Order: sequence, then structure tokens, then C-alpha cells
Amino acid sequence: MMKKGLLFLMFTLLVVGAGWSQERQRVCLNREWKFMLGNVKEAAESAYADQEWSDIHLPHSFSIPYFMWRDVYHGYGWYRKHISVPTAWVGKRIFIEFEGSFIDTEVFVNGTKVGRHVGGYTSFDFDLSSYLHAGDNVLAVRVNNLWNAQVAPRSGDHQFSGGIYRDVWLHVTSPVHIPVCGTFFYGKEVSTATATPEAQIELANDMAEGQVVKVHTDILSPAGTVACSADTEVTLAAGARKCITQQFPAIKKPKLWSPETPSRYSAVTTILQDGKVIDRYTTRFGLRSMVWTADKGFFLNGKHYYLLGANVHQDQAGWGDAVTNAAIVRDVQLIKDAGFNCIRGSHYPHDPAFAEACDSLGIIFFSEMNFWGTGGHGEEGAWGEGAPASAYPTIEADQKPFEQSVLQQLKEEIRSLRNSPSIAAWSLCNEVFFCTTPTDEKVKNLLNLETDSARAWDRTREVAIGGCQRKGFDKPGKNQIAFYNGDGAAIPELQNPGVPNLVSEYGADFTWDRPGFFDPRWEDVGDGMTNRPAWRSGQVIWCGFDHGTVAGYGLAKTGIIDYFRLPKRSYYWYQQMYRDGKAQAVEPEWPQEGTPVKVKLEASKTTIAACDGTDDVQLVVTILDADGKHISNNCPVTLDIVSGPGEFPTGRSITFTPYTLTNPTEVARDEATDIRIIEGQAAIAFRSYYAGTTTVRASSEGLESSEITLVTQGSPTWAEAGNPVCENRPYKRFVRAKKEEKKGGDFRFTLASHRPTWTSSDKSTDYSKAKANDENPESYWKPAKKDKNPWWLLSLEAAYNVKRIELVFPQAKAYRYVIEVSEDKEHWTLVDDQSTTTTTDKVRTIEGDFGKNIGFVRVRFTSRLAELSEVRVGGVQ
Repeated sequence: MMKKGLLFLMFTLLVVGAGWSQERQRVCLNREWKFMLGNVKEAAESAYADQEWSDIHLPHSFSIPYFMWRDVYHGYGWYRKHISVPTAWVGKRIFIEFEGSFIDTEVFVNGTKVGRHVGGYTSFDFDLSSYLHAGDNVLAVRVNNLWNAQVAPRSGDHQFSGGIYRDVWLHVTSPVHIPVCGTFFYGKEVSTATATPEAQIELANDMAEGQVVKVHTDILSPAGTVACSADTEVTLAAGARKCITQQFPAIKKPKLWSPETPSRYSAVTTILQDGKVIDRYTTRFGLRSMVWTADKGFFLNGKHYYLLGANVHQDQAGWGDAVTNAAIVRDVQLIKDAGFNCIRGSHYPHDPAFAEACDSLGIIFFSEMNFWGTGGHGEEGAWGEGAPASAYPTIEADQKPFEQSVLQQLKEEIRSLRNSPSIAAWSLCNEVFFCTTPTDEKVKNLLNLETDSARAWDRTREVAIGGCQRKGFDKPGKNQIAFYNGDGAAIPELQNPGVPNLVSEYGADFTWDRPGFFDPRWEDVGDGMTNRPAWRSGQVIWCGFDHGTVAGYGLAKTGIIDYFRLPKRSYYWYQQMYRDGKAQAVEPEWPQEGTPVKVKLEASKTTIAACDGTDDVQLVVTILDADGKHISNNCPVTLDIVSGPGEFPTGRSITFTPYTLTNPTEVARDEATDIRIIEGQAAIAFRSYYAGTTTVRASSEGLESSEITLVTQGSPTWAEAGNPVCENRPYKRFVRAKKEEKKGGDFRFTLASHRPTWTSSDKSTDYSKAKANDENPESYWKPAKKDKNPWWLLSLEAAYNVKRIELVFPQAKAYRYVIEVSEDKEHWTLVDDQSTTTTTDKVRTIEGDFGKNIGFVRVRFTSRLAELSEVRVGGVQ
């Protein structure tokens, strides 16, 4: 099979993709790797025997198959691949590009270490030229996903699976060439009447002598005609790297990019030496203007534009983070089809294919850095334990390396995505106020350093502070855009804040599994159809899709689309109101219980365009009655590959098991129920790494089965490769060894700090709801005078085993109240009744086992005397 793979690689070089000339070659390296989980001694050596390793293809994750479970393996994994280098490559430069590998990646060629990259969400490349020889070569890659105090992110409410989970490419160029991601095209002055393109183009001379070259660029209109051109003569010293600026004549009546008309230009840059073409590089870019204002909101191409968006994580059912480019396109299309016009890439740089999908489909995109925290101020190393940690290091020796990590990854993000017209701002972080208080000023200084750096690397876009609703992080000093999450939309002091701003998260409520609720889950944004003040640029729902997270099911299932990419009922509410523009949403007729007769199997398409891991098909299973109507009965259904190539995340077969959870934090009974059929429907992505015809059957005992035929194009064919069958990958939840609990069960007594809050009322801005958990006992919350039933409510934003609750009051008075806890903010349990107390203690603490899946704490006052200086909650996850 390996020899077939080498032939395929050689063939690919001859038919390399559109936009790349014969002078430059770009080869997809996704097919035919060997993989072993663990840190294998001598695996970098060429002669190492890897025959017993698994046969896998990219994109790949350590965790496949993964179905939203809270724990994953953390450790090492090895990848190996043979590459055949033709003699025609001798004297060329050969680079390997990784679009994403989580999180620490070491690359070896023929037993020699080439380099190391640390950072899990950005593209990087290595020069392999001096390590390769004509003939067979062995590429070995060691990856680990271990927590590192000096590397962003230190925490997050998503999953941290290891692996080479995005595409890998080989670039073959002339010694004088444009480096990978080495061009940046933009419009200096853009209006509907005229636009003036400009470009920053990097050049590399890897020869031992200086060179004089001509750089010629044609900018092609969306229709393919030459719109303008530029020529530059450049002298390059031996071994030099140089960035040149090319200026172009103005384009009259340009085709501007927008969600309604996602038009793009193509820049074809050619390097010539003595009239001979030695390199050619094509860049897709767009012309548009984006302006953020503090008083009038956001403007696109000179017109006011209210941003209606969704937050989007990258992982999908079964495949986890390792999704294809086609699956990414489906995600963006789902958001677009609901009527949204923007996406926030929560909370890390997304695959370049994601920006490409936003560009081509017409969705404004906020690309975000993976610098963030999730509260709780957990111990160092807590990321690997699935617990919260300070966004910024607590140990001084880790702080400078961490800052370097943030800036390195920010630069890589901007470099790889800067040509995307859809990107409206670089968001530098998310909720970094979840840091230990002594580091607050250092965090703000880092945000300002990021701001200066981003503006130096891309002077065409603004920068934003993501999730900045606490500690004054919305105004660190550099006039950034303020992204307010959750209750930040309603905190009194953040209304009309005097800086450009956006509600970057609202509606973060437990929607449980599909089907969910037919309403928008507005939460603190109010009525998002009418509450659109002029100074606010828009509103972005949390969130678009269910996603895997270390925080457990409570935070995993807050999407309007489930993990299997089937919409919940709230999705259709948005579709009617946002896309269709209805005055009032009308609840559709939902599937009802009936008598199951048949299983229907449908596909998003029946042809997979390439067998290189960039394309796939979404399969949907539906239970039908005798009239062919979708019914809600949940029958177990199995998908089998009857013949031909291809695989599910579980191998050649996958079974969907009926199960409905009664609340969002409840854990399903066993592994089987993580792969669910709900409301009579299930879905999964299918992919094939060999060309050929595949027959897939959907069956359920006692029901009429259904089959579908899928054709995969490309080379090699399944038959040519010897009809290889992927290995069976039965799903099993990963169980992490539990860390011994500290005495008293309270090694994190900061779970309440700066978390979202709600109240019955606030007396004024000086006594707002956020004052009761701001780690400052001198400030406090106080309800309005007319409030007869005052209460203060806290969201822990995850499920915890709560063991201690402490209330701090501003005065030594007889405050009377009850404390209640809840898993879902709907069903409450009384844990402390002080409704008749006569005590006047300023600090009151209760301890015990208050519940294992607690997500909310509420204090209800039973008298008119009501105020809170500080609420502290302790517990474990």
C-alpha cells in the first residue's frame, strides 16, 4: 500500500492544484501515514519498524472517535510517512506546511530533527531542503498535547485533543521564491467609486550569490480579466529575505466584498529572472472598507451594518477537531442559512479553510487569539486536569515566555489569514479577566503589546478585546473594540461605553439536547430584535454548535445546532426572523411519535471531489412512517459500508443509540448513548481516502433499510491500492485518573469571581450586580429601593461539586436570606435557610456537599435589607 501512496504523490506533483504554476508545486500530504499513541523510543529513525502502527490519514486526532466527552488523552503521539523525492527536485527548495497541529510539534527527516513548533491553532512551516535526498525519505512527527504553563491557551471551555488535525502541504519552489503565506494584498482607499490596491510581498533568495529579479503582478477581477498590474525590480543579496511594497493604479467601480456580494480579486505574482519565470504565486483577496465607531456602530463599504452573528467552535461529532475543509464549509453555510451575517471564531485561530469559507460564502469573521481563561484560578497544571486556570501565568518565571508565546501565535495567525476580506477585526483574547488579581496590570500591558503588534503586522484592520466585561479590560489603553460577553451586555456601566463595542456572547443558556426550544434565548441582550442601540455594533449568540469541552455537558450543549450538525428548534426561530425577515416567528410542525416503518438515508452530496482528506459527505438518517413522514421515534440505527472505500470515525460501521437526557448536565448512561439518535434523526460525516464507489446501508431491526451510493474521485483507486479496509475504532470514553481531592474538597475557592450574574434589580451603576463577585469587598451590590423581593444569581459557567459558599456583607447587620443551588437555573435546591436569623456577622460561610453538577447559586433575601459585598464559592469539577 505504501508504494501506491508514493505513486500517488508523484502523480499529484504533475496535476497540482489551480493557481500554482509548473515553477511552483503544492502537494497535499494528508494520505497514508503511520500512527502510534505514546512516546515511542527511536521512532524518528528511518529504519524504525512501524509495521504494527495504525494506518491513518489526515486530518487526524489522538481522540478519534470523539463524541463530546469531557476527558481526552493527554500525552504523546507519533506520525510517520515515506516521501519519494524525484531527481527534478534537486536544487529546489522544499517546505512542509502544517495548517494546525496541537500543541507541541517536532519534525524529523531521515532521523534528523528539523525543528519544533509550539502552538496549537496556527499555520507553520519548515524548510526540508537540506534534509531530503532523491529517492525514499522518512518524515516523522512527534506531537504532544500536554499542558504548558508558558504556552497559550492555559485554559478554555473546549477540548484539547492532540494530533495533526489540519491539512499538511509540501511546497516545492525555486531558490528565489515567495515564502509560504508571503503575500498581503489590500485596498488603501476603498469606496464604491474607486479602490487602490496595494501589496506587501516577501521575497527569499536561498542562493549563495546575489540575484536581480523582476516581480510582476497582475490583479484579476472577479470575472478573470486584468484589472491592473505592477512591476518592481528587486536586488536580493545572498541568503536575503526582503519585503517589498507594490502599488497599483486605482480600480474604478470595484467589485466590493460583502456578505451579499462576496466578490474577490486574484493577484498573480510572478518572479522573473532574465525573462524566465522562476516562481508564481496566486493570492485571493477582497476589496472592502470596514469602519468601527463608538457612537454609530459598524460600517461596511460606507453603509451602516448591524452585525448578527454566532460563535463557532471547530469540532464535530466523531472526528473531533480533525474535520475536513468540506465540513467547515457546511458549518459556515449552516450559520449563513439561519440568517446570520457574521461569525466569531471562538476562541482560537481557525483553520485557513474556515476563513476561506467565510470569504466565499459571505460571512463577516472575527478571528480570535487563543489567549483566555475560564475562571476558578486553578492550580498550575490544571489545564490537563480539565479544570479552570488563570489566563496569565501565576509564576513569574513563566510570564515572559508566555507573552512570547502569545505574540508568536498572533503573528502566525495574522500572517496566514490576512488576505481574507471577511475578517473584520483581530480579537486578541477571551475573558482574560479570569486571571489572578496581582497579574491584572501585566495582562493589560500584554493586551496593549498585542495591539501594537497586530497594527504593525496588519495596519488595515482594527483589534478587539474579547470578553472584556470585568476589571476594566474593555479600556486597557489602546482604543480597541470592546467585545462584551454574557451579562456584559446588561451591566449598567458598560452601556454606551465610549469605545466601539459588540455583544460577542449572549444566550449562553442550557438548551439541552436537540430539539431544544423555539425561541432566541436572548438572555441579557434583551429583545435582540428591538434592543439595538446606535452605539452597539451588533450581537453574537453563544453559540452556533454544541462542542466538546473539559467543562462537561453543561457548557457543551449550548448551541442552536447539535454536535452532529442537526439544527435545534431555536435555529429555525432565527431563520424565520433573521433570514426570512418575518415580523413574528411561527412555530413549525415538529415530528411526532408514530409507527416506524422505514429508515431513510440521505447525503449532503453523492460525489467526494478528492480522496485527500479535504472533502467528505454528511449523511443523515431519518425514521419514517408508512406515509414517508419523519416521525420522532428513536429506533437504533446502524450505518454499514457494504462495499467500496471509506470510513466513519468509528471505522466501517457506526450505530446510533436512542437516549434523551432530562437535563443538560446529566451524563449519558454509557459510551453507546453518546452516539445518539434524537427526535427520529441522526447524522455523521463520511470520508474516503481512496477513489471508487461506496455503498452505505442504514438499517434498524424490523424496519425497511435504505442504501446510498457515493463516488469518490481522485487517485489512487481503492482497487489499485488493494482494497484496504480501515481498522475498526470502537468508541470508548477516555477515563482520566482522578486527582486526589484536597482536604475539605476546596482547592478552588474562587469559582464565583467575575462570573456572569443576574439580579432582581440594581440600585445604580455604583451598586451593580457585578460588584458582588469582583474580588473587592469594598464594593457591593444593592437592589433598587422599590424592589420587594431582591435576589442575586450567579452562573458558575460549568458543572461543579460545590462544597463551600461564603457571603460577605458590607455591614454588620441581621441580613436574612436563603441560598439555593441549581443544575439548570430552573430547578432549585435549598442549601441554607437564614430567613429568621438574628446573627449580624459580616462574613457567613456554609460547608457541605451541595451537589455534584451545580451550575448556579442564588441568594434570595427575605427582608428589605439586602446587599452583598462578595460571594465566594468553592468546589471541585
